Amino acid sequence: MAKKSNIKINVIGNVERSLRQLKKKIEREGVVRDMKRQVYFEPPTQRRRKRLMRAVKQNYMRMISQHLI
Repeated sequence: MAKKSNIKINVIGNVERSLRQLKKKIEREGVVRDMKRQVYFEPPTQRRRKRLMRAVKQNYMRMISQHLI
């Protein structure tokens, strides 16, 4: 079953800026990831592995930005 999302963007002046805001909101909501997940079946083990790898990468990038590495 598809999850419905309502994402609102106010377009005042700069259309490119509004488009960037829309893309960021869509990414944060996980709309694209959910759409890809519905296109093909992904086993739960693979889903957990991807989630773990994403967490490891985010943690690594956070450590680099804080100059811990």
